[in-house]
Amino acid sequence: MIIYGLYGPSGTGKSTSSLFFAHEQNIPAIIDDGLLIYKGKRVAGASAKFEKNYITAVKRATFHMEHHRNEVVKALKQYKIKKLLIIGTSIRMVDKIANALQLGQIDHYVNVTDLRSSSEIKMALYVRKTEGKHVIPVPYLQIEQNFFKKMITKGKRLFSHQREYIGETTIVHPDFTRGTIHISDNILNAIVEKEVSRIKDIKACKHVTVHMYMTPTIQVHVSLHYPLSRPLKEVGTDIQKRIIDAFQQFLELEIEQVKVTFEK
Repeated sequence: MIIYGLYGPSGTGKSTSSLFFAHEQNIPAIIDDGLLIYKGKRVAGASAKFEKNYITAVKRATFHMEHHRNEVVKALKQYKIKKLLIIGTSIRMVDKIANALQLGQIDHYVNVTDLRSSSEIKMALYVRKTEGKHVIPVPYLQIEQNFFKKMITKGKRLFSHQREYIGETTIVHPDFTRGTIHISDNILNAIVEKEVSRIKDIKACKHVTVHMYMTPTIQVHVSLHYPLSRPLKEVGTDIQKRIIDAFQQFLELEIEQVKVTFEK
């Protein structure tokens, strides 16, 4: 068996990235937070995201419980898996999982930063902190709908650049999430409006749209004072820079794109 270890801090988007990476490398099986996922289906194990506290979640994710560990070991043999991707928060963790499941050495280590851009990682961390969302890389219908039903929502259907279907995700809100900070759309819009208002060539900020998915994008419509004190392109560049710097300063987010529309 060829074993890959995907590692990176919690909340950086490893579970979502794992589906794309597994598709590209033709890896049929993933171990993520206590689950064995084979060809997009949960075939063994239980998710650490449904544990009541952080300590038991870590134990579940690293297969500390004997009956849980034995179930996954048995399934790995049953499905005759040739390639496997193990997900963890560090190299030490993926090594610990491999050892617990009697899999031997990891053949290839992959840092989440090799798969996701800095802006994508910061956006994923922002969503984790503000919304408490955790991702499971299996479809919604594969998750047991019992006690945890209120905690589970449908995620995304994922496709490759060639529009090949890769898989689906499920969103959960674990009990052990250590609180969230809610930032309303009004605050995001206010940051943009405040920065735009600092520019003397701007008469008014007419409309702001902030899209917070994967990587943030912003659209802003402004009217101008005439005559302008400098070229129009320079005004647009100034708007973009101020907004990008503000989101970096206040939210630690990297903006993918700022589209500026000038109106009369």
